[in-house]
Amino acid sequence: MPVRRRVVRIGGLRTRQGAKMQDASSQESQSASDSTAGGASASAEQAAAASAEGGPTPGAGAADIGLPFADPIGNGEAPAWLPTQLETPWEFLAAYPPVLALVVALVGVGLALLGRSFVLFWGHKLTSRIRGDLDERLLRMGANVAALIVSYLAIVLAIQVLQLGDTAEKILIRIALTLLVLRLMTSALKAGHLGLEILGRLRERFAIVEERTLPLFDLIMTVLVIGAGAYALLLVWNIDPTAWLASAGVIGIAVGFAARDTLANLFAGFFIIADAPYKLGDYVVLDTGERGEITKVGIRSTRILTRDDVEITVPNSMMANSQIYNESGGKWERFRIRIKVGVAYGSDVDEVCELLENIAFEHDTVCQDPKPRVRMRGFGDSSLDFELLCWVAQPAQRGLVSHELYMAIYKGLNQAGIEIPFPQRDVWMRGGAETEESG
Repeated sequence: MPVRRRVVRIGGLRTRQGAKMQDASSQESQSASDSTAGGASASAEQAAAASAEGGPTPGAGAADIGLPFADPIGNGEAPAWLPTQLETPWEFLAAYPPVLALVVALVGVGLALLGRSFVLFWGHKLTSRIRGDLDERLLRMGANVAALIVSYLAIVLAIQVLQLGDTAEKILIRIALTLLVLRLMTSALKAGHLGLEILGRLRERFAIVEERTLPLFDLIMTVLVIGAGAYALLLVWNIDPTAWLASAGVIGIAVGFAARDTLANLFAGFFIIADAPYKLGDYVVLDTGERGEITKVGIRSTRILTRDDVEITVPNSMMANSQIYNESGGKWERFRIRIKVGVAYGSDVDEVCELLENIAFEHDTVCQDPKPRVRMRGFGDSSLDFELLCWVAQPAQRGLVSHELYMAIYKGLNQAGIEIPFPQRDVWMRGGAETEESG
């Protein structure tokens, strides 16, 4: 009659017994149980004796670390979780541990890659109807992490099958776990960057996540991931992190005194990013006279590109304590141009205002929103003073547009017959005529 083999766990070890699938009396069943228990006790005593003599105990290394597959695997016995159909091939290959370990590793990695391909194939069909590639990138990232974990479990099982002993098994498993933690840290950083990218696209819902605050969140996320990974690595190698944290506190105090300026720049960078007195692309003027476009707002410094195409790097501590004129701020994100014009006394002021406004409206580069405007500023020594106010979209356009407006205004005033005065002085020489007559 067919015989079914099963695994019995007694005292932390496994023994196998054959049980015929037939009805037996209670006395025979009791006798069989007693004989099985006796055999198991003998096996346990032998295993304990082997351990006392210093012999290797397969799987003990994984058990000490507290990892999956921590139950002992050795003596040609199949694991308890292995399907019955695979017990015979396992027992056959158990006579050759390196071959069995290689087969286990290849099968595990192969199943991981096959499952990854399956998930990506069907996931691509589901996400192909959605605009953008964020869903597909998330799916690929999750499939890669799952395949990595399955491959790691297969490698741990293969290491146990090799029966290398406690010390070698612990070292190999910890090395494998270290590589897994490092790989998971990389995946976590990629997932964090992708999450920030998604939040950046949803700025209407998450007002705190803006282009200027993304570097700050990216830095915080990187520090958290690296810190968690370092803590996990300490646990893997059974290192108490308490002493390390205390040492880090002392070192932090020493570094704080030695790098006061650097820390000041870092904290100033955080406040600048959070407060946002300026942003990328703004045209600013510092109280020291530097002016230009903001090209980068970093954690340590801010970079300004001047009109001479020279990039200035200003420490954030100086930026935080400086008076900054943001010409791109305000209600209109435009750059104002002021054109001062003087006409002779007696000129028609209404005609002058209309002429200047028409010249500004007809210029292609001048913005029409807000509209150009003309203001009379006062009575000068030799002229009536007017000022044309208009805006351009880019600061680099101000020089060229000012030149073109001055040219157009000069031609327009000449055509209209409006005099452009200039300072004059009449000098009277007292007694000059009498001196000539007397001579």
